[in-house]
Parts: sequence; structure tokens; C-alpha cells
Amino acid sequence: MQLRAFFLFIILSALALTAPLRAQEASIGRDDRAIEAQIEAVYASYDRFSQVEAAVSAGVVTLSGTVLETAQISEAEELARKVGGVIDVENHITLDTSVAERVRPAFERLHERTTQAISMLPLIGVGIVVFAVIISLGFILTRFEWPYSRIAPNEFVEDLLRQLVRIVFFIVAFVVALDIVGATALLGTILGAAGIVGLAIGFAVQDTIENYIASVMLSVRQPFRPNDLVKIDSFEGRVMRLTSRATILMTQEGNHVRIPNAKVFKGVIINYTRAPERRFHFTLGINADGDIQKAIHLGLEALGSLAFVLKDPAPMVRVEEVGDSSIILWFGGWIDQRTTNFFAARGEAIRVTKDAMEAGGLELPEPIYRLKLEGMMPGMVQEDIAEPMPKPAKPRSPESAAPPVNVHSPSLADPVEEKVEAERDEGGDEDLLSEHAAQE
Repeated sequence: MQLRAFFLFIILSALALTAPLRAQEASIGRDDRAIEAQIEAVYASYDRFSQVEAAVSAGVVTLSGTVLETAQISEAEELARKVGGVIDVENHITLDTSVAERVRPAFERLHERTTQAISMLPLIGVGIVVFAVIISLGFILTRFEWPYSRIAPNEFVEDLLRQLVRIVFFIVAFVVALDIVGATALLGTILGAAGIVGLAIGFAVQDTIENYIASVMLSVRQPFRPNDLVKIDSFEGRVMRLTSRATILMTQEGNHVRIPNAKVFKGVIINYTRAPERRFHFTLGINADGDIQKAIHLGLEALGSLAFVLKDPAPMVRVEEVGDSSIILWFGGWIDQRTTNFFAARGEAIRVTKDAMEAGGLELPEPIYRLKLEGMMPGMVQEDIAEPMPKPAKPRSPESAAPPVNVHSPSLADPVEEKVEAERDEGGDEDLLSEHAAQE
């Protein structure tokens, strides 16, 4: 009896000791099942994890199954780690390489987007109609001559204003159409991409853009008129026309010179035609022993006798330089370019002044060479070894001088000016020069 009681005591003691362990195991089992259910609920909300399974043992999660993309393997592991009670995750998910499973989602997405596009066809049609109406309105408004002709100084700027109006209407139509379709979020992406592309194109064609802007500025504030005689940097000639790309000059040799408008806009421009009065000048020399006062008097008298030389401002003569064998005099006079050819006037003034000085007994300087001979033989003189210099021609009297050239004669008109007028009358390239535009 005592032995039976002893064994009963031992059994009861063992049950008392193992009861907490069984309770703890039951609790852990319940926690593992709760964690597993929570993970499966999370995966069930994602179609891409439909083939993933989770098993939990003592807080350690074991993942198995397949996914279609490599990034989804680590994504499934991160989702499992975020569940409360998870101690660690063993990831045994593999990549599904079967063709059928990988192609199926693509077809599903295509079908979904096609269905969505078909359902939006009425809205897309309305957006297209509104876009076309606004664009047409912009083109209609740019067909009128007013107010563009009133604002713009020439046809080039007028056409530029019309293009700007069309661009504004295009942008408005595009934004309204996207708003109707419900794709205004796409506008930011398009504008961002357009900005990047525009910046790249701007750097690539910056010279062309600079030239175009210079054309606009030159056409608005014109620094010259057609047939003006100008000098732009090192190029000199008469202005033929101003195009949207270049300024065309005709040189005194009759050659065409095309100067990019960007260079014209930034360059130094000398306009010889803007002021009607222009001064010509030249230099003549007399012998070193000549009478300077007499030379000045004869020069002023000769220039004053010419009908094309203006009396106000009066002609001028001054001593320019005194050398070893000559005295250089500077002569200048003013003419009216509207009635007198500049180059013919200057040439005639040189001829008349030279003849007057020679007739007055003043000789033009000749080159003088002084030789120093060493070891001359006795009795030898310089005349024996020096070649006789030719005697200067006897000055002509005013009566024997040739008659003065009539610089007002049409035969002495500038042929380049006539060629420019002829080519402008023939037309051809566009011309942005206008007689009604403001001048700088």
C-alpha cells in the first residue's frame, strides 16, 4: 500500500512539473499560427505573392514558393520581417522561369489597359475636338492683318508675332485637352522632358538662335537703310538687304558680302551715308625749301574754286609733317553726298590742287640719295660717276591745264549704287529693311 502511494506521488509530481512546459508550448504554437496567418494575409493582398507560402516555427519564418521577378524575393522577405513576433526569416523563394507564368501577367496588363482605353474613347474624342477648335481659332486670328501690322515694324517681326500667337493657342489647347481626358499629371512630365530637350537643342544651336535674335533686333532698330555706304568691322560696301540670317553688302569692287546678323549687331558700324555732308582729305608734299605759306594759300584757293566743295564748313590746309627732303601738307574739304560723288570729288580735288601748286612754282618733292664714296682717285669728280638725274617736267600753266571734271555729271555717279538699286528692284531674297522703321 505504501509502495502504491509512493508511485502515485511521483506521477503527480511529474505532472505538476511538466504542466507549465506544455502550457508554454501551446502558447508558442498559438503565436506561430497567428504569425503565419498574418503573413499569409499580407501576401494575399498582393497578386505577385500568390505562389509564396510561409511556415512559422518558434518565431522563425520559412518562406517558400516562386515569384516572377528577382526583386520580389527580397520584397517578400521584408514584408515578413515587419510582422510582429518574427524572430528570423529563412528565404527559400525561387524565381519562376516558366514561359506561361511570365507571359500571363503581361497579357493581363495589356487587356486591362485596352479595356480602360476603350472606356475612355468618348472623352478622348471630346478632347481631340476641343484641341482642334482652339488651334483653328488661333490660326484664324493670325490671318488678320490688324493688329500685327500696326505693332510690327516689318513683315519679319509681324510673322514672328503670328507664330507666337499660334504657339500660345497650341499650349492652351493641349492643356485643356489633357484636363478633359484627366491626364493633367502627364503635363508635368511632358513639360519637364521638353525643357531638357529644349536646353540641349539650345546649346547645340546657340549660334543660330543668337543670329535669329540679332535679326529681330536689327529689323526693329535699323542702323542703316538700303544703299547706305557702311563699314562693318573690316567690311565696307553698300547695303543691299537685311535678311533673317545675314546682312548683304556690295563692296566697291561689286562683290557680295554676307555678314551674319549676330556679328553685325555686336560689331562697330560706320555709316557714311547717314549724314549728307562728308569730308574728303589727301596729302601732297613740296620740297623742303619750298614756301609753306604760299603752298597753303594756293591749296585753299584751289579747293575754294571747286563748285562741289562746300563753303561751310570751309576747306582746310595744314602742315602734316616736315621731313628731310619734303614738307607734307594735309588738304581737306566737305561735299554734299546727295549731289556729289565722293570718290570723283576727291580725285578732282587732288588734280586741281596739284596743278595749282605746280603753276605757282612749287615743286613736288623727289627722292634724294646722298652717296659717300671712299678712296676716290685724284681728279675724279662726282659728276663723272653719277648718272644725270632727269629734269623735272616744267609746270603747266593754268591755261594749259586740262578742264576740270564735272563731278555732278551722271557719268561720274557711283556704279555700285546703281547696281545695288538694280538688284533690289529685281527682288529675290527677303528684305527686312523698311523706310518706316525707327533708326538708331
